[in-house]
Amino acid sequence: MSDVIVIGGGLAGCATAFYLAADGVAVTLLERSDLNTFASGSNAGSLHAQIPHDPFVTKGEAWARVFSPTIGLLSRSIAMWRELPAVLGTDLEIGLKGGLLVAPDERQMRDIERKVVFERAEGLNVELLDRPALRRLAPYLADHIVGGAFCPDEGKANPFLIAPAFAAAARRLGVEIRRHTDVRGIERERGGFAVTTDKGVFRAGRVVNAAGAEAGRIASMLGIDLADVQGFPIQASATEQVGPLVPHLLYYTGEKLTLKQNGVGTLLIGGGWPARPGRHGVPIADPVSLARNLAVAVSVVPALAGVRVVRTWAAIVNGTDDWKPILGEMPGAPGFFVNFFPWMGFTAGPIAARIVASMVQGRTPPVDVDLTPFLPGH
Repeated sequence: MSDVIVIGGGLAGCATAFYLAADGVAVTLLERSDLNTFASGSNAGSLHAQIPHDPFVTKGEAWARVFSPTIGLLSRSIAMWRELPAVLGTDLEIGLKGGLLVAPDERQMRDIERKVVFERAEGLNVELLDRPALRRLAPYLADHIVGGAFCPDEGKANPFLIAPAFAAAARRLGVEIRRHTDVRGIERERGGFAVTTDKGVFRAGRVVNAAGAEAGRIASMLGIDLADVQGFPIQASATEQVGPLVPHLLYYTGEKLTLKQNGVGTLLIGGGWPARPGRHGVPIADPVSLARNLAVAVSVVPALAGVRVVRTWAAIVNGTDDWKPILGEMPGAPGFFVNFFPWMGFTAGPIAARIVASMVQGRTPPVDVDLTPFLPGH
């Protein structure tokens, strides 16, 4: 019998298992498929700290005030990313050359300026750039771009590497990882929980629900309602390898776009364009979204017009309408913890896992951030 069962073999689950094991806790991790096969390994690897521009505009400043405390978590998680290659003993292809949000007109530039006020209030380093300053920093941009905001702490990492690296390190610390093990039910029993799977029953004193888009389904097995937790099918594309072109994590206010270039020269193009539902809940790429996404990318970076796309894929990303993380022990369910970070869980993976691992042990998490807004039920 383990001390803790972690449900979910993505970044959240593997990192939580690692930090628990590093503290001397006996852990079993259960994953219904293979490790890193869902959102953790299918995203484009962006490391975000700025407030997402689209919900800022559509949901307004009241939403931004609620979301703003999340900036501190994202910033501190990026600081952890800097140390992870040494901690985990492997190269994670991390590049932190800054994130650049650009606008095509003065009206949208005013939206950026309003958003920066909230970001600076949370201690985020963000510089407003006019057209000349933007040209010096990013000469690859189209002429119609009038200005932007630059956050030097943002960047990218390789999503194929990070969860497996946490899993390998967790194994070295004694974590039992059970792949292809589908959780079918959870029952409270004396001394903890019995987790029923298609491979038998596992028991532990505490459970961590790190199941991403499936977190609501897992919680419902104990009668817990996480109704706002959803899975959204989105898609991204990768190009052929080209010479250095876009050193930054690039965003655009005009339409959905994220764009960055990895270490081998591949450009990763996304931004949250919707994919189509496929068979058995597996999403498939939507050609309409692909065409629009690429058109936006070329309008912002004209040099992309001659670059070929070699792969487009779809994935389910976990999200909530209010974008608030859920981190900690569920009210009325002692011993049952949730590690759920919507939309930007790749960036927040390390710090969310460290926080929840500490909470599971009854310890104060080693972060100088007020965690109250992220506790379940708040």
